[in-house]
Amino acid sequence: MGNKASPPPAGGLESARSEPARSGRVIVNPISGERIVIRQSGAETGGELLSFDLFLPPGGHVPAGHVHPVQEERFTVISGLMRFRLGRQTILARPGETVLIPAGKAHWFGAAGAQVAHARVEVRPALRMEEFFAENETLSLAGRLGGTRLPRLSDLARILLEFQREVAVPYAPAFLVQAALAPLAWLGRRRARAADAGDAGSGTAG
Repeated sequence: MGNKASPPPAGGLESARSEPARSGRVIVNPISGERIVIRQSGAETGGELLSFDLFLPPGGHVPAGHVHPVQEERFTVISGLMRFRLGRQTILARPGETVLIPAGKAHWFGAAGAQVAHARVEVRPALRMEEFFAENETLSLAGRLGGTRLPRLSDLARILLEFQREVAVPYAPAFLVQAALAPLAWLGRRRARAADAGDAGSGTAG
């Protein structure tokens, strides 16, 4: 029952629609099409909760299946349709339905249908998930891999190692993932330091 689309608790969807919108940080990932509007940050909830509105255009989806090792995610669809894959299970969630993704469960999600999908998402505990989203936004605007829309592998490896508590590669032992990503992550950190040094130099030159 935990990973099936189900109606939210009584009043849950109504409160999501009727409570006044808060001005919050907006994070956009051009690669996936995700637009995230933060409603409650981890700092505001003592690290217990990160709450945000997620908007996905038609065809928009997370780039790959992934796992949150210690975090639970709860998606309540507000409008449009969303498709979830939890392990081998596929769920089509409609407005008013909630999908709960337990910690450690491999999953993927995207918009389904011809209109923008809008969901309220709650992540418990918050950890550094908001920072992870922001890093992905920066990454999506940085250098690309071989003319594609994808980020450089070295930059992606750096992010995956830095945010291991938030996101992990499914179906692979952590020590093997770390061993494979470490050399690439080193290149990513080196490139980031060089870019920072270049920015500092251009700033002092003026």
